[in-house]
Amino acid sequence: MTQRVWDVVALGEAMVEFNQTRAGEPQYQQGFGGDTSNAIIAAARAGARTAYLTCLGADEFGHNLRALWAQEQVDIHAVSEDATAATGIYFVSHGPSGHAFSYLRAHSAASRMTPAWLHGAPTQCIAQAKWLHLSGISMAISSSACDTVLEAMALARSAGTQVSFDANLRLKLWPLARAQACIRQAIGLCDVFLPSYDDMVTLTGLTDAQAIVDWCHAQGARQVVLKLGAEGAIVSAAVGAARSTVPGHRVDAVDATGAGDCFSGNLLARLAAGDRLEAAAHYANVAAALTVQGFGAVASLPRAADVHASGLL
Repeated sequence: MTQRVWDVVALGEAMVEFNQTRAGEPQYQQGFGGDTSNAIIAAARAGARTAYLTCLGADEFGHNLRALWAQEQVDIHAVSEDATAATGIYFVSHGPSGHAFSYLRAHSAASRMTPAWLHGAPTQCIAQAKWLHLSGISMAISSSACDTVLEAMALARSAGTQVSFDANLRLKLWPLARAQACIRQAIGLCDVFLPSYDDMVTLTGLTDAQAIVDWCHAQGARQVVLKLGAEGAIVSAAVGAARSTVPGHRVDAVDATGAGDCFSGNLLARLAAGDRLEAAAHYANVAAALTVQGFGAVASLPRAADVHASGLL
């Protein structure tokens, strides 16, 4: 029987973030981002044993990310370096309609990941995990990265590792038709699907939340947690099972960057600890409500003590 060394392992692209601190003004706070990196740090702060799988550029930003993961106790023995490519960066701007992203990630080191790159340390890491977490962004950054995500899912399933997938639709990265086809394929390979409502409206054309959950199950998702932002989440633990709603929390939100990633990481940490899906979603929803009260995808991620002290559990 395979020893489960890790509670949660994530695969994807980590990036350096420049987050606008005053709407309309050229003032930015440097931080870190990348959806699956955000999620794995969130899981680590929730108390999970974690590891990350990616490729970084041989540059200062790559060194900074390694230092970040070391500080957050995220294992990176399976992270590799590409001397001929850069670590990706992105900018977050804020305005009346919310936050907007601008990316400088074309031909980044992570976008060069291939299925062959998985052989060795990444494959072993996946096999030793309780959960593997991936996203649609990781599929969108290049065709080879998309193939890598699907291969990682297949490796996880063959090793008995459960798979978590977040659609995280970014139409700046790929056309809708390709996103629909690839994300549908990934949904059929995951054990829990963690999409946001807005992404699913775009992907499916549906607007009724319950109908969206039905659609997710029809694509093969075994469990679904549909994230509704400030309204909470809908939890469906199995096809045909009774669904529950996790209510949202009223907070003074200043930056929603990474809130969904915070939710995913905390949910997986609690599932790995033995919580049932609804209880894990309730915990994750509190964590997400806390993270939107600060700037940056990583800096505002709460720790377990913060969640328990919030009075919202």
